[in-house]
Amino acid sequence: MSHRAHWLAAASLLLLSGCGVGRTVSHELLGTDTAAATAPAQFGYAVADEPQAALIARQILNQGGNAADAAAAEGFALSVTLPSRAALGGGGACLVMMPGADGKLAAPVELNFTAPAPAVSAGDRPAAVPAMARGLLALQAVYGRLPAASVIVPAERLAGGGAQVSPALAADLAVVGPALAADPATAAVFAPHGAPLQPGQDFTQPDLAATLEVLRTQGVAGFYSGPFAARLAQAATQAGGGFTTADLAHALPHIQPAQTAAQGGYMVAALPQTASGVEALPASTGFIAVDKTGGTVACATSLNNLFGTGRIAPGTGILLAASPAHFPTPDLAAEIAYADGRFRAATTGTGQQEAYAAAADGMQAALTGQPAEAPEPGRTNLVSCPKGVPGGEASCTASADPRGQGLAIGGR
Repeated sequence: MSHRAHWLAAASLLLLSGCGVGRTVSHELLGTDTAAATAPAQFGYAVADEPQAALIARQILNQGGNAADAAAAEGFALSVTLPSRAALGGGGACLVMMPGADGKLAAPVELNFTAPAPAVSAGDRPAAVPAMARGLLALQAVYGRLPAASVIVPAERLAGGGAQVSPALAADLAVVGPALAADPATAAVFAPHGAPLQPGQDFTQPDLAATLEVLRTQGVAGFYSGPFAARLAQAATQAGGGFTTADLAHALPHIQPAQTAAQGGYMVAALPQTASGVEALPASTGFIAVDKTGGTVACATSLNNLFGTGRIAPGTGILLAASPAHFPTPDLAAEIAYADGRFRAATTGTGQQEAYAAAADGMQAALTGQPAEAPEPGRTNLVSCPKGVPGGEASCTASADPRGQGLAIGGR
């Protein structure tokens, strides 16, 4: 059986296996049995382009977290398991629709935490200013209900205890693996024996685990200012990135009303499309979380290039994103449909220049019931509830694009 077949079979059983050796993610990495952790004790759905991240988000929902908690945990997990597209050195954007003080779903907002260019571009591999951690913690702080540490701990354990190389990460490594081997810090993680890691292999990121511990124990202030920020800026300069502690201090997320339009009797919020005019845009990844109130978060992240600059800031484990001053701005595609205070559907789209088409086609399929497939290389992740949530939970379905390597999990 191929590695890909192993993973597809494993995902359907809520297990992740590699090289024919079964291993439950939650039992070994999260401290509990996978089936018990991810069986739908609470209603909700999680979808991600990498299965370990979706399983973690599902567990957070079962622990009483809401969609914001689950999505934040999903994003941090992806920074470990799919750093080619979701590293702490990068950034992204989310659509967020959560209940207000009255308990009813409020109008969606856009949370933008794209990784900006530094004030002064320097170095032989100009890097973007890391924004991922600040964005995910802003999401959790404003809209979540669990302690902030709870959404970081699973990723920290994955980094320190050894995540498994998924087919999604292995596919990205196959594209740029030889180039990554040129940087000692990056090679130590992704090609420790001189060749790119293969699906099913364990890989450990102790420096990244230590950085996540700083984030968990010291919060945003400890990451973006003080001794750690100084060490990160120095390490980025050493890696040719060239941003400063002042750049880190000014890399702030922004929350604003989402762009919306009527479609098929529903209101549909969407992340704004860029107008770069560039045909081959940078790679991205998408993830979704939906909770029992209908609260929904749909996000897309990128490093402005596959694996960003291809360099890790030494001693931090952070893969640095490419500066948007030197690379095109990626298409970050996500949509949420709603009506009468109830969630109807959410999509994310990836696939370079086809990302927006993938999200839009997925939403059209959800609202009309007519199947659609995004044009290559587009990929669509989807949660659809034709009878709305709250109230129509039994009507819900979720899917990760079958041409990809992701996982959709949830129910009840």
